[in-house]
Amino acid sequence: MDTQNIKETVKEKYGQLALRVRSGDDKASCCAPSCCGTSGAENVLDPITSNLYDETQKSDLPAEAVLASLGCGNPTALAQLNPGETVLDLGSGGGIDVLLSAKRVGPAGKAFGLDMTEEMLQLARQNQRKAGVENVEFLKGEIENIPLPDNFVDVIISNCVINLSADKDRVLREAFRVLRPGGRFAVSDVVVRGEMPVDIRRNVEAWVGCVAGALEESAYRSKLAAVGFQQIEVEPTRIYRVEDARQFLTREGIDVDAIAPLVDNKFMSAFVRARKPLIESGSPGSARKVI
Repeated sequence: MDTQNIKETVKEKYGQLALRVRSGDDKASCCAPSCCGTSGAENVLDPITSNLYDETQKSDLPAEAVLASLGCGNPTALAQLNPGETVLDLGSGGGIDVLLSAKRVGPAGKAFGLDMTEEMLQLARQNQRKAGVENVEFLKGEIENIPLPDNFVDVIISNCVINLSADKDRVLREAFRVLRPGGRFAVSDVVVRGEMPVDIRRNVEAWVGCVAGALEESAYRSKLAAVGFQQIEVEPTRIYRVEDARQFLTREGIDVDAIAPLVDNKFMSAFVRARKPLIESGSPGSARKVI
């Protein structure tokens, strides 16, 4: 599948979800099977996207922000965010992580959300108004082409979005570019331990969901290092068994019992951390560290 087809499929799927949330469909969250690309009628709890935010966090947010959450983790709970900092959320969706980040950086800080889907941006701005949060700005754009200047943000977060990109090298280069020297990369993402079956990786709906498209752990580390990031860490937050995804895989026509030995415990939600080194000038490959 080419890059443009993947991008259009993702945009369509997430745009449809935003419209369902705005219409008041309380089954439009990622607890519904459609979030992992299936279209069955049952409202099945998704083991990847469910129960990520505690009740204290959700209580101060509009219900629509929670319903439109499509993540695989909770980067705002794990990332270090300090008052006065500037945060960028790649693939901000309904805005839940942006709104949570804005509270943590306080009125002297700012939280940006970036999304390519107009319907999601409209929903996120609606949620911002309902929440009464002023230090937030939602931008339209692609995570492969971040519409912000160089050395602009202190922290980049993202919630199960980078794995959906067909050009992850470019995403990571852009993240490095817009981070200030010493800035932090702190994202939740689906990460693979070892190889995954070709059937899953080639399935369009899996791209939109949770598994296919995810980088293998060592490849993720290598790509971050190649861009120039240092202090790279991959911390598992949820490790999945094939039984967790039996209904989803069965709907995709995959023989679950046959692939179980190849898939079991091989994919996980992880918190990926890295830091842009302090540098004087120049490109990541040629810059000298500030002593």
